[in-house]
Amino acid sequence: MAPSAFAPPDAPDLAELRKCVHCGICLPQCPTYRVLGEEMDSPRGRIYLMRAAAEGRIELTETFARHLDLCLGCRACESACPSGVRFGSLLEATRAQLRRHGPPPRRRLLEHFIYSVFPEPGRAGAALGLLRLYQRSGLQRLVRSTGALRPFPRLRAMEGLLGDVPRAEPLPELVPARGRRRGRVGLLTGCVQGRLYPGVNRDTARLLALAGWEVVVPRAQGCCGALELHAGKTDDFRARARRLVATFGDDLDWVVTNAAGCGSALKEYGHWVQEARGLAARTRDVTEMLVDAELSLGRLELTVTYHDPCHLAHAQGIRREPRQLLRRIPGLRLVELAESDLCCGSAGVYSILEPEVARELMELKVARIAETGATVVATGNPGCLMQIAQGCRMRGLDVTVVHPVELLARAADAYPG
Repeated sequence: MAPSAFAPPDAPDLAELRKCVHCGICLPQCPTYRVLGEEMDSPRGRIYLMRAAAEGRIELTETFARHLDLCLGCRACESACPSGVRFGSLLEATRAQLRRHGPPPRRRLLEHFIYSVFPEPGRAGAALGLLRLYQRSGLQRLVRSTGALRPFPRLRAMEGLLGDVPRAEPLPELVPARGRRRGRVGLLTGCVQGRLYPGVNRDTARLLALAGWEVVVPRAQGCCGALELHAGKTDDFRARARRLVATFGDDLDWVVTNAAGCGSALKEYGHWVQEARGLAARTRDVTEMLVDAELSLGRLELTVTYHDPCHLAHAQGIRREPRQLLRRIPGLRLVELAESDLCCGSAGVYSILEPEVARELMELKVARIAETGATVVATGNPGCLMQIAQGCRMRGLDVTVVHPVELLARAADAYPG
């Protein structure tokens, strides 16, 4: 047998690759296969390529890399797979192999900007401050009216994704429990959530406190590394995981996230970093923490539909809890969304790096939302919040896009007691 195209460390597991029986059940669940219709852009096709490389039958060519780049990493194939193939870990390991050769020249500068700014709180804050100035000075209206960004599709995608940038709202380091105390939890505030949706963190902390949890919000916490993991930057990811383990102490019963991508990464820390297994085992999504809580909720007369974030539904297997919480709000009518767990096209920074495919998926998602007649869309991931909100704006759909905890917090405020 020819030598493998992969090399340790972090080589894809050949035994895991060989679990795929090429049945094709995953094909209709795959967003890129739905859009592109190419076998090599399906989970089955990508596994065929990875296995061929692992067995030394092909090299890691530019064409090979392109088919892997086009994958959203949504892991819908894992939910569909009868053989239990862990496609997500295979994709991350393969991207780690490709990362050794660097990103494609056509997007090298953009990737450098993304991974040197987004996960760094200071740099991200400065960049968002400039963006806020750009939006409020009138320059944004001028740029959009003249079509100045039309020749730069990735830059246009990044610019169009962001709504009004809010000012930062730092939380207190300790939010006391109210009522019967249940324990002590740490809150991961997240890079994107903390900067673009600070109200989600505020509502998360308040609801956890109402549910009896003392909430610790460490000032020193940084990025969880999810973006870098999904891009195959495993050394950077491991370094961030170790720093986060040191930040969240052993005195916490749970570490709570309200961003699906962050939660998925934290729960899989143990696969990559031995000393992070304890943190991984203690990580819970906020909906898991609240689903059995005794919350007093007032009426909200709203028609709501729910979009399943990929890394909540497929990676963490959390589907029931968000819906159950929304149904507990008096007056709220929850309408099921067709293909609710089909990726909206956000996928971390995918919507910036692959704007054409992302836009098709966004338009399909918004069309499904329009069919429901809902006036509110709830979803538990900041990337989904941005992507779906952008799609609704572009279509002229009068729909508000919120995190489930925002609706729960509004209902708690509406309680007459």
